[in-house]
Parts: sequence; C-alpha cells; structure tokens
Amino acid sequence: MMRGARIGRIGMAIAMAGALAVGARMTRPLEAQLLQGASYTLAQAADGKRTYGERCASCHGANLDDGEFAPPLKGEAFQTGWGGKSADLLLEKLTTMPPAAAGSVSNDQRVLLLAYLLQANQVAAGARPLPADPVALQAMVFAGASGSGSGVTPGQALPPPLAKTNPLDSITPVTEAMLAAPAPGDWLTWRRAYDAHGFSPLTQITKANVGTLRTAWSWSLPPGPNEVTPLVHDGVLFVHSFGDKVQALDGATGDLLWQYSRWLPKDTAPGLKRAIAIWHDRLLVPTSDSHVVALDVRTGRVLWDSPVGDSPAYGLTGGPIVVKGNVIIGTTGRAPGGNLIVALNADTGKETWRFHTIPKPGEPGGDSWNGLPMDKRSGGSVWLPPSYDPALDLIFFGPAPTYDTAPLRTRAAGEASNDALYTNATVALRPESGKLVWFYSHLPNDQWDLDWAFERHLVRVSSNGTTKTLVVTGGKTAIFDALEADSGKYVYSMDLGLQNIVTAINPRTGVKTIDPQKVPGDGTAKFVCPNTIGGKNWLPSSYNPATKVLFVPLFEACGEYVPVAPGERGLLSTGVRHTVRPRPDSDGKYGRLQAINLETREVVWLARQRSPRSSGVLATAGGVVFAGSLDRVFAAYDDATGAELWRVRLNDLPSSAPISYTANGKQYVAAVVGGGGHHAANIAPLAPEIRNPPDRGASVWVFELPSPPR
Repeated sequence: MMRGARIGRIGMAIAMAGALAVGARMTRPLEAQLLQGASYTLAQAADGKRTYGERCASCHGANLDDGEFAPPLKGEAFQTGWGGKSADLLLEKLTTMPPAAAGSVSNDQRVLLLAYLLQANQVAAGARPLPADPVALQAMVFAGASGSGSGVTPGQALPPPLAKTNPLDSITPVTEAMLAAPAPGDWLTWRRAYDAHGFSPLTQITKANVGTLRTAWSWSLPPGPNEVTPLVHDGVLFVHSFGDKVQALDGATGDLLWQYSRWLPKDTAPGLKRAIAIWHDRLLVPTSDSHVVALDVRTGRVLWDSPVGDSPAYGLTGGPIVVKGNVIIGTTGRAPGGNLIVALNADTGKETWRFHTIPKPGEPGGDSWNGLPMDKRSGGSVWLPPSYDPALDLIFFGPAPTYDTAPLRTRAAGEASNDALYTNATVALRPESGKLVWFYSHLPNDQWDLDWAFERHLVRVSSNGTTKTLVVTGGKTAIFDALEADSGKYVYSMDLGLQNIVTAINPRTGVKTIDPQKVPGDGTAKFVCPNTIGGKNWLPSSYNPATKVLFVPLFEACGEYVPVAPGERGLLSTGVRHTVRPRPDSDGKYGRLQAINLETREVVWLARQRSPRSSGVLATAGGVVFAGSLDRVFAAYDDATGAELWRVRLNDLPSSAPISYTANGKQYVAAVVGGGGHHAANIAPLAPEIRNPPDRGASVWVFELPSPPR
C-alpha cells in the first residue's frame, strides 16, 4: 500500500490483529499499521481476476455482486460478513469453491483470487506479494465497512474499553444426555427437551412475585414476521430471524456476541422458521433455500452447509432435532411424490437416510392413495420438529395433509384405501436408519386442511392401572389423541368441544366418524367448526409433568367452505375457498387458554378473552403459565386457577413460544415478537379493532424480577 493512501472510505481493509486488540495503543499512523499487515501486487490481482472469470463469475457475477446463484464478493454485504475475520479464513473458504468441484482451485490460484478480492474492495496494492502461508494471513484482519466517516484519528491512543465477560468463552459442548435432560436454566430444543413438554423447572419466578416482573432488556431483530423459539445454553441466547439471520446474544445483558447472515439466491424469498438446534459445538440452522447450516456456537463461522432433498420445491419451515449424531429435519411444500424426513451427519452434513412421508405403492400405507401414481401424490409436509424417546429409541413426526384432495374424495372400486397415509398420522422412526416402526392415522382423507401435524408430547401417565409413555397430540379440530409410544396402540381421545366434523370416536381404536354433510366438494357451502386455521394450530402447548396438566392455546371460531367460480382452484383442490366467522353461540371472545389433566382427562380451568391467542404456552415449576395474544399482550396466569397475575404490552404480537432460562444464576422469561405469519394474519379479521404495526417490528423481549435492594 502506498504511504499516505487515504483509508477513510475504504469499504474493507486489512490491519494487523494487534492493532485491533483490546486496549492496543496505536503509536504509529494507521497507514503504517496497514502497510505491515497487508500487501498484494497488481500482478497478483490481475491474475486473480482471470481466475475469477474462469471459475467464479458464472455464480457470483462478472462484477462480483451481480450473480444470481451466489452472494456478492464486494460491497456492504461482503464487508459485513467478513468484518473482524482473518484473511486465512477467507482463503480456507475458497477451498470449498466452486461447490460442484470443491478443492479444484489450487492453493496458488486461491491466493491470487484473494488478492483480486482485496483490490475489488478498495484495498490498495503494494510492493510485497500477498503470502500463501495461512499463519501469515492470520495476522491480517478484515475491518468492517466504515461508511462516510474517517474512523479514529491516526496516532491517537484510545482509553481501554470497559471489561466485559463473554459467556461464549466458557460455553460447554452440548451432549445428547443434556438434550434429553437439560440443565434447569437451559432451553436446548424447540420445546426445551426431547419430550416436547415446553416446561421450565425454574422456580425463582412464582405466583407470589410474578406481578413484579420488569423488562430486563430487549433487542431489535431484523424486521419481518418471526415465529422462532430461541435456544439458550450456558447463558447465551441464540435466535433465528426473518431474512435468514442468526444472532448470539448475552442472555443477561442482550449484548450481541455474533451474527450470521445468509445470502439467498435472487429467486428465493426469505421464509419463516420455527426452530433451530444445538449439538456439541455447533448450531444447526435451516435456511430459506432449503439447506441446513452448521455454525460454530462461539463464532458463528460456517462449519458445513448442506442441501436437504433434491427438489427446489422443498422448504424447511419447521426445524431440526439432533439424535445420535444425526440432524433430522422434515421438508414442506408441493413436490410431486410428497415430502421427506432427512437425516444429515452432524459432523459432516452428509445425508445418512431419508424417509418419504408419502409411501410408495407396495410399502406399508402405500396402497392408501386410491391408486394414484407417486407423481400425483402430494403433501405430507413436516411443519415442526419431532419428539424423541431415548428409552424407546424412537422419533415421532406428524406429516400434514395432502394438497390434492379431489382424487381422494370418493374411494374407487377395487382400491385398498383412500386414507392418504402418512398424512395426518403419527409416524415412529428409528433415528439411526429412518426405519418405520409404527404409524397411526388420526384423521385420514382430510378434505378440510385440518392438519394433525403439531407437537407430540411424550408423557408418563397412569392408564388402566399401568404407567406408560404416551404420545399425546392434537389436531386443528382440538381433539387430542393419546397413543402408546412403544407400539402406537390407541389409548384415548379428548374432544375440547370446538369442532362439528367428527360425530363419534371409537373407544377401542380411535377411528373417527365423519359427518358426511360437512365434507366439501359437492358444490354447496359447508359450515364447519373450526375453519382451516383450526381450534388448535402449530402454536405449542406446555405440559407440567408434576401435575399432569397440559396447557393449550385455542381459537374459538368456525368458517364457511364456499364453492369457487369455475376455473378457480380454491383451498387445496376441493373447489372451495374458506372464510372465518364466529361460532353460533359466540360472545365475541375468541382466545382460549385451557388446562387439562391428562391422567383424569378433566378440564382444570379455561381462560377466555376477546383477543385470539397468538403464541405458544410456557408453564413453569413456579406455578406460572405464560402466553401471548394478538393484541400484543404477554401475560402470566396462575397454573391452578387460570387467574391472570401479570401482563405487559409489547411492540408487536408474540407469534412464537416463550421460554425461561437462567444467566448468572438469575431466571429470565423471553418472548420473540414479529407479526405477519399465516396464523396471525388469518385470525385477525374477527377482531378488527386490534391493529398491529404494519412494518412488523420483530424483537426479543426479556423479563426479570427486580434485584433486591442493596
């Protein structure tokens, strides 16, 4: 770099690592620091430009920032992504390029490419060549974009920064035993543990003191809808946000520790996610372009990046679980032949097995599609992560309905069945092989889009004089089925009284009798309770294993299934569109929170309100239940009576599931907000007086008890 070169507007520069160290005293001009740390020649950059044109431009674009298939390599996005990282990491990243021929670019070519990238990002050339030695490159650190300012005045000695403890410095690897039985202050899976209870054993916050909760901190997330449940381990909170950004935050202070931002192809819109996973030293993150990315929990650095499935029609709306070294995740979408459950090796990202949520003819359940060939079968989306029972070594998924109902409406002569398995079923798989052990069909041949695809609670309760592990799960009808986890044998059902489709349930088999007058598709309108949004939806319930009580968020509404005009498709392929309307006996209260004892099957209490429920539920060992609603209220309830104990109004509506955790020994309650998800948008018309921010102000809100006076 030429002496006296101006650096105030350099978008990316390389400096000696010591110059950026905490408390470093800059005794020489900043230009001198850059001269020692970074140098490449114009000849290197010219050769790198030729290599780039041959090997990289087809994806990243001729101008480095105009490619359709890969992220920009210059400008703000590149600067933000590489700011604070050393040059050897970028050189290492180039070994994975191009993805279809990783390792085909020689080490010498990679050094030349790196020189060209420096030039493209306005780092001036010098007399000394850029070294190929990774150790030498470690001393060169990319500085972030400086905007229009000039930075610190050259030659100034800065006072030492305030000392801070970084919880990532002491974070421990997450083992499978920890996932099965997390430390009380951790929240390690979507519903805290493999059993999907969504229950916190923490007791600092109680019925007696919850009324004094106050805001500990809040953090603005990237704007957009947000339905993700954060994870917490060793006081670090990890959260996924709209636009495929992941952030690690100090759970006690809300300080940003690192951020990962994914570049999405130009034809890929960002989508909602509901869960991420943690295992050993890595965070497992689904992306909107249907990859799973493994991030280093300490730095956010990408450890591996693997596509899921082999069709662009697959999406990843739910999230993964990690069992026995496998990252297991289900796909969503309208791919011909249905969706997949895929396992990736947690160390490498390589696919280890896949399971088709719609079976092929000749497989168990494969002859339940009215004779349709595989390319005419659709659906079986997996909207949420599974549960796992380590004692039985079984994972439990719930595929959703088909997207093409018309061919299944009438059972053809000679066909085995039109049940459309494994839609609306619970499937139990071996986590190491994906082998199907058993399945149970909750609502076969679903013509209403009334998914039975939500959380599967694994509970130990007494039934008929014996105590067994049951899989308890509810569908949109707000009917809950209980199955024996080892075999799938039906045990019982609970109808919470919000549906008019099922007229009877067989007490031995659980087979449901359907009112034929409620089946759409005959050209007449159908009044159905609930409508397609459901009395129960993906917003998860919470189960207290000590009291055997399940706390369920519900929506009291019905709808009309109205025939569409000729040529219109409507909902699924039923030839109808759906509306929402109050129940016939409605008093204008649509939101319900209901507590049910799973051992006695009796309702403990229910709390009703005008505003529809918009969040999942968190029950705690302190006797407090937390839940949010469409009017931006986040509230706490007495778990024994349902009485409201505390409430706060947030900046946007809570659309995920609240959690509780500890940092530095103190209990916190956290909720992610960010309206705009499908569920929240479709329940809003019944309460038009509730108006929420149109720009979707996503945030994390964290609450604490006041500190005792000193």
